[in-house]
Amino acid sequence: MKVLLVSPRGFCAGVNMAIDALDKAIALFGTPLYVFHEIVHNRHVVQRFENKGVVFVDRVEQVPRGSHLMYSAHGVSPAVRQQARERDLQVVDATCPLVRKVHLEAVRFAQLGYTIVLIGHRDHDEVVGTLGEAPAQMILVESVADVDRLQIADPNKVAYLTQTTLSVDDAEVIIRRLRERFPACVGSPKEDICYATQNRQEALKAGVQQADLVLVFGSKNSSNSIRLTEVAAEFGRPTHLVDSVAELQPEWFRGDETVLITAGASAPEDLVDACVAYLQRAYQATVEVLEIRQENVEFPLPYEIRPLPATR
Repeated sequence: MKVLLVSPRGFCAGVNMAIDALDKAIALFGTPLYVFHEIVHNRHVVQRFENKGVVFVDRVEQVPRGSHLMYSAHGVSPAVRQQARERDLQVVDATCPLVRKVHLEAVRFAQLGYTIVLIGHRDHDEVVGTLGEAPAQMILVESVADVDRLQIADPNKVAYLTQTTLSVDDAEVIIRRLRERFPACVGSPKEDICYATQNRQEALKAGVQQADLVLVFGSKNSSNSIRLTEVAAEFGRPTHLVDSVAELQPEWFRGDETVLITAGASAPEDLVDACVAYLQRAYQATVEVLEIRQENVEFPLPYEIRPLPATR
């Protein structure tokens, strides 16, 4: 067996920042410490923090008044921020800066009087937060068919935004149809799909034709991990989304194939390491790394928990 490890894979800068922020907040404030929604969409990360005393909540009213509350990497709506203020909560905002950028664009387009078409997945935490920035002016679309059903009063005042964790190719198809229907529509100055989502999909595409089987590490509620499985399946390769090595099934393997391994942006690298070690033990697998580019992006901690500058 050969294992083809594609890179980039696994944690992105936004996930690293959010996890570091939560560790720092625990050290500063102790527990229980509350987080609005899962800090990132990964079961193992969430369980590790629950074991430390973190409480993940879906409603602000679940947080005792005056407590510390962290916003997850996916961001929240203005309504959630207002509820937190009304409960006198001590907020630490770990929203990914790339998600925050989309929120700011939503506010800008709304102030300019545009109808905003948000391309994304209904009920995803990030989408819910973005929709909350301009609910009266924003319409969610998930497919080309949704675009075809759009009825917009002023077709010359249409703007679009995208969820950051979409499939790059799928988003482009929808954007192309939007431009066909509304030639005057405008988007953000730069693509909203995050660099990490795009890099992981491109790394997968670079190696998938060498593979007989694809393993994607990530949780079932991770949008970017699901997109990776869909991209691999488009190349006709058997593909499995797994949370850990415990989910591997012996019938997936012959023992002489090439197994491509990647991981979504919220999947810890130790899960990949455990899988590689298992395949080496069970099938005498050799390992080859395919790196298409290096990522050197870092995001600062939320200002609420940044170290104070040194004084002379």
